[in-house]
Amino acid sequence: MDFSKVNQLKQELDQLRPLPPEATRNLKEHFRVEWTYHSNAIEGNTLSLMETKLVLEEGLTVGGKKLREHFEVINHAEAIDFIEEQIDQGSTMNHSLIKNVHYLVLKNIDDHNAGRYRQINVRISGSQHHPPHFLQVQDEVEQLIKWYEENKDQLHPVELAALFHFKFVYIHPFSDGNGRTARLLMNLILMQNGYPPAVVKAEDEKRYKYYEVLELASMNRTFQPFIELITECVEESLEVFIGAVT
Repeated sequence: MDFSKVNQLKQELDQLRPLPPEATRNLKEHFRVEWTYHSNAIEGNTLSLMETKLVLEEGLTVGGKKLREHFEVINHAEAIDFIEEQIDQGSTMNHSLIKNVHYLVLKNIDDHNAGRYRQINVRISGSQHHPPHFLQVQDEVEQLIKWYEENKDQLHPVELAALFHFKFVYIHPFSDGNGRTARLLMNLILMQNGYPPAVVKAEDEKRYKYYEVLELASMNRTFQPFIELITECVEESLEVFIGAVT
């Protein structure tokens, strides 16, 4: 994998640090809305980018939209706040952190399953991949955490974050909310390493590409296209950060 462009952009951003407080605040607000909108839209939420912004910043309810869709927006933003707190506290990857992120994603939507590993076997719609039996989930996540600890100082942070995301959705540890949780945890890893969050875009073509490269990784163990897609998302975010202060 060639990380020269992302490395160059990261170096450029690091040279601009510390960013002005106003720029930091504006970027945080921008990504809170963008990331929430796209991550929910990928999963079928029909609130527009502007509606997402209004729900988050004005506390408005959008007529004709489901209550669940409003909760998905509010919950996701709360989950972002939570992972930012975890980064500030220097938290490590563990079962509790993973379950807490998932709890925030599904709170008020499916309280019975929020923050609990699945107790049923699941199929992923549109995928040939069959996630592990539910009795294996605890051990599989344990192995994922172990893999993360063994590789966090060996792999490039973008590769580490992308592969963690893939391995997480491959296990599919929860009955619902796996995609959003995977992207939140991926960005936790990126942000711990001084990168901005990667925003996987929800536009049809990009969403299709995202699912296509995930499926390729699942069925053929071909990881490079997925890592490349996440790398491009990180590069886009780095360019937004740099553009905000230059």
